[in-house]
Amino acid sequence: DVLERDFLSSPLFSARLVREFVAQNNTAQIKHVIQILSQEFALSQHPHSRKGGLIGLAACSIALGKDSGLYLKELIEPVLTCFNDADSRLRYYACEALYNIVKVARGSVLPHFNVLFDGLSKLAADPDPNVKSGSELLDRLLKDIVTESNKFDLVGFIPLLRERIYSNNQYARQFIISWILVLESVPDINLLDYLPEILDGLFQILGDNSKEIRKMCEVALGEFLKEIKKNPSSVKFAEMANILVIHCQASDDLIQLTAMCWMREFIQLAGRVMLPYSSGILTAVLPCLSYDDRKKSIKEVANVCNQSLMKLVIPEDDETDEGKQSLSLQMEPKEESLSQQEVTSSGKSFSSCDSNLSSASVFNVSSTERVPVTLNLDGIVQVLDCHLHDTAIGMMTRIAVLKWLYHLYIKTPRKMFRHTDSLFPILLRTLSDESDEVILKDLEVLAEIASSPAGQTEDQGPCDGSDTRSGQLELHIPVVKASQLSSSGMKGMECSPSTPTMNSYFYKFMINLLKRFSSERKLLETRGAFIIRQLCLLLNAENIFHSMADILLREEDLKFASTMVHTLNTILLTSSELFQLRNQLKDLKTPESRNLFCCLYRSWCHNPVTTVSLCFLTQNYKHAYDLIQKFGDLEVTVDFLTEVDKLVQLIECPIFTYLRLQLLDVKNNPYLIKALYGLLMLLPQSSAFQLLSHRLQCVPNPELLPGPDQASAATSRAPAGTNIDYLELLQHFERVQNKHLEVRHQRTGRGEPQDRRVVL
Repeated sequence: DVLERDFLSSPLFSARLVREFVAQNNTAQIKHVIQILSQEFALSQHPHSRKGGLIGLAACSIALGKDSGLYLKELIEPVLTCFNDADSRLRYYACEALYNIVKVARGSVLPHFNVLFDGLSKLAADPDPNVKSGSELLDRLLKDIVTESNKFDLVGFIPLLRERIYSNNQYARQFIISWILVLESVPDINLLDYLPEILDGLFQILGDNSKEIRKMCEVALGEFLKEIKKNPSSVKFAEMANILVIHCQASDDLIQLTAMCWMREFIQLAGRVMLPYSSGILTAVLPCLSYDDRKKSIKEVANVCNQSLMKLVIPEDDETDEGKQSLSLQMEPKEESLSQQEVTSSGKSFSSCDSNLSSASVFNVSSTERVPVTLNLDGIVQVLDCHLHDTAIGMMTRIAVLKWLYHLYIKTPRKMFRHTDSLFPILLRTLSDESDEVILKDLEVLAEIASSPAGQTEDQGPCDGSDTRSGQLELHIPVVKASQLSSSGMKGMECSPSTPTMNSYFYKFMINLLKRFSSERKLLETRGAFIIRQLCLLLNAENIFHSMADILLREEDLKFASTMVHTLNTILLTSSELFQLRNQLKDLKTPESRNLFCCLYRSWCHNPVTTVSLCFLTQNYKHAYDLIQKFGDLEVTVDFLTEVDKLVQLIECPIFTYLRLQLLDVKNNPYLIKALYGLLMLLPQSSAFQLLSHRLQCVPNPELLPGPDQASAATSRAPAGTNIDYLELLQHFERVQNKHLEVRHQRTGRGEPQDRRVVL
């Protein structure tokens, strides 16, 4: 009836009427009053009626007192509907009405918390300051109720929180963070269990433009991290790993630094639980290692993450235990993938992470029976290989990648050698890096590949000459029969990587390294000596020289062979790293040293002057003299005389001190003196001529020196009984030099530049 409606529109009358019905315990009439206030007034089309209805509902709630909890659904719903009213004054009245309803009901409103939170989250972003101010009062009241109650339904609230946390509105974000801080502070509410549901959203909010909101979010994340450190056993590390990986790659410095700090703690607290996510972690961490001082903090934390993750790889990861793996897979919980909303909202999709964990088991740290975790080596190697191929990455990142590869070859050699063929070309290309430190780390990896027992395969031995230079850089070398090896009697691998420290990859490495030098002459000129010297420190120097000499013996590019032999000879005669090898060759006392000399000699024949210097080093003075006699039949060029000049300079160096002292024993070293005079006769009137001439003038007059009879004067300085066929070696020298002459003439016929001839 109209009169009743007019009376009900009065808040005082509504309250008095409700009190009477409460006293009479007339619930039907109470509901009838609330229904009229709701349907006829609060939801009316007329603004004034809606205002009266809201005030009336609040008055009813006050009149109901403690009994208001029985009618909260009927009281709250129409008020929340008015939160969406276009009139800001009505939204304010609705906020005020709900404040009164909640204040009376207190803890009874908790079953309706989600709808209240939903309404409040909208008012938090209201453009009207009065509405926003009223919503803040209601928000504080609701927070007090939640804080003092132990009946809050966190499980039911989390889906709503997860949805609203992705809001882009500044005020809505502030509202969300404030609630998270409140819930985190309540002892009876364990929000940490549901952190995986909201962590991505928190990192999104951390990138807000408002400094105040960023600070609030930073505090919230800090509180969560403190809880994680206190109770690591209850943390779902695996469920949050991918979220951190994504935000560790954020363009915002604060987000990236915070995520990286979390990642550091996760790796240190969760340990091997993080192994299945190693490839994703490395994708995020490795680029940060090359940051400059502007991002020094991120770089330092990323370095700790990298080092900590590396320590998680242990030798047991190299073991293949199918039984354990199948058990792990059965007990493994399915990894929850990030929702599309999470991925797109982060601004960066994560494709490098371990999406396929078929060989890796994930287990919860809180589990009492821990399932073994298997290293996903394929994913890690793929990431490392990708970073090495990226020419834009910084030096420190490249060094870290190479350290990882070396570490994996040490800890998991058997599994790593499955990837050697694919890694080898890029490792060779890395030798052209601008940084010496990168090259050193690269050589360490290559040396480990060449010397690891796990790299021993059946296809040992050098290939024939047709394969040593053709085709692209590759590691696989076919097996050859003994009849295909050099006729010197040195059966390939028996001459070089036959020691226990080498494996079948050693010889293949030497072949591919020489291919690299051949295809990139600048690398040979600028870094060739450096690379070979470092390899002599890392591996067996004798094996390196022996294998390279054996490969160069079948080299088709004779000009390269001559250049390479000259480089090796210079290293042999001048490098401190080769001191022991020089001593081994100096006296040729052992069969191994004589075998090495013969192998080196045959390749050294590509360069006449280096062949003579090798004879000087090994004290084969008579053979040196015989070689110099053959020089008269060679084509003398400016380059040839330049090398003779360098040899004269080298004779004056400390390495050949023993040779100069032997000049005092004229009667026992006649061929040494003759050989030196032969070099003198080859030289034009230059500074080198004057230097050698002055040296020879210091040789004592044999007539003035007492000594053995003349019969012994004609003996060779080479040790007796060495079983070296010097005549065959001399014939080999002639054959090699004839090949060089033919090639030079062919180049001239094709119009290619020839070595400069000497014009006397």
